[in-house]
Amino acid sequence: MDKSWDVIIVGGGVIGSACAYFLAASPDFQGRVLVVERDPTYQNGSTARSVGGIRQQFSTPENIWMSQFAAEFMGGVDRTLAVDDELADVPFTKKGYLILASDEGRATLEANVAIQHAHGASTLMLGPDELASRFSWLNTAGLSVGSFGSTDEGWTDPYALLQAFRKKARSLGVTYLNDDVVGVVRDGTRIVSVSTSSGDEHSCGWLVNAAGAQARFIADNAGIQIPVRSRKRFIFVIDCQNAPEGCPLTFDPTGTYFRPEGQYFICGKAPDPEDDPDCDDLEVDYDFFDEVVWPNLANRVPVFEAIKVVNAWAGHYAYNTLDQNAIIGCHPDVSNLIFANGFSGHGLQQSPAVGRAVSEIVTTGGYVSLDLTRFGFDRILSETPLAEQNVF
Repeated sequence: MDKSWDVIIVGGGVIGSACAYFLAASPDFQGRVLVVERDPTYQNGSTARSVGGIRQQFSTPENIWMSQFAAEFMGGVDRTLAVDDELADVPFTKKGYLILASDEGRATLEANVAIQHAHGASTLMLGPDELASRFSWLNTAGLSVGSFGSTDEGWTDPYALLQAFRKKARSLGVTYLNDDVVGVVRDGTRIVSVSTSSGDEHSCGWLVNAAGAQARFIADNAGIQIPVRSRKRFIFVIDCQNAPEGCPLTFDPTGTYFRPEGQYFICGKAPDPEDDPDCDDLEVDYDFFDEVVWPNLANRVPVFEAIKVVNAWAGHYAYNTLDQNAIIGCHPDVSNLIFANGFSGHGLQQSPAVGRAVSEIVTTGGYVSLDLTRFGFDRILSETPLAEQNVF
């Protein structure tokens, strides 16, 4: 194998594979792309273990824009990522996103929706009576308002989207290598090569850090610190005999969420900050369901009082401890190192926009479609958060 590449992407999950696809598909790029992925089965990676949500209900305009592009991309994904006339099988279940708020959270939710409306989202604001009328299975006690994204919001199959990006990228000439990057060679203001656990060294014109929850180790090897940590989240699969119909992906004021998944439902909740340490194992805490998740579910949806857990898994967020927003773009002192890290649970829905953005940086030197400058590394250096209010 020729070990000289125009672009090396560390991490072949949905972010890395989206970057690879958009580069290879760009008419302005004629180079060679290598994606280094240590787990070609993807069974333990963040992508395949995610909930797959796609929503425009953010408080940061750039996040809204990225999700709008995701919805547009998903609308034609079957043909866009087709290979040899075989359409990509990537569903987009548009059953909506419902975010519920008590009196305490009402002002924040209303402010968020105002921002969404200003940037083209059609989020609906629903009072308790409207919520009860539209979602008859919902207990509205304690609710002040709900925001409902009824247009171009819902969820997809994370693994299907990842594999579609990967298959299309490979068909366009991208090389995938099953290996682990263990070293990064930096010469002043440039990255010149990476070394892998197999003992090989690969030179590069550009290095893209798309290593998900492991991103900080790649940055460390380049002599750079980033506030990205691996944080564990549990997803529980429940069976409910009298399942609520017409259920969107719903977030309770407690932070507990649920959505349909085939004949079942999946659900979960982020732990409290004091119970959310850095973590790299995949063990499931079933007591967390019994003691925290289930009571919240049963309170908000009475039929969920009679449910059975039929499966569960854990996955890792690439969690940006500074502000829970992504780090996207070049390092100011290392001109050919591009970050695509710290998505804090939003990576899958932002992957099309991030892939396109990275492609534009490589081919034009900057952003063309969406200006994502505020997600750049300067705020990391100055420790100036870009706060996102809608983080789950």
